[in-house]
Amino acid sequence: MTIQRIQPSTRFCEVSIHNGIAYFAGQVPETTLEKNAYEQTKEVLSLINKLLTEIGSHKRNILNAQVFLADMKDYAQFNQAWDEWVDTENPPSRATVEAGLAVPEWKVEIVITAAV
Repeated sequence: MTIQRIQPSTRFCEVSIHNGIAYFAGQVPETTLEKNAYEQTKEVLSLINKLLTEIGSHKRNILNAQVFLADMKDYAQFNQAWDEWVDTENPPSRATVEAGLAVPEWKVEIVITAAV
């Protein structure tokens, strides 16, 4: 059994790959902490794109997305950014919930699973 770990640290790695499936850690905004949910979501989706490229995959290969919003009032802003980004011919299954996030400035966290 082979497991590939992308960008590992002592606590977690950004992506674990096993049997052609990539399991992503929660992706959160890094530079847009003072921005609205739309801007934070755009940044997070950009980070996901970079990781997908690094592992040789693409957003059309996303199988599932779990979305955590700090406040459901941001749902429309999140969806605006998502709809601009998602591969509309190959949309993943998705769940969106309200959750307490680890950093108060975070408005969104996204976890995906993708085929490689």
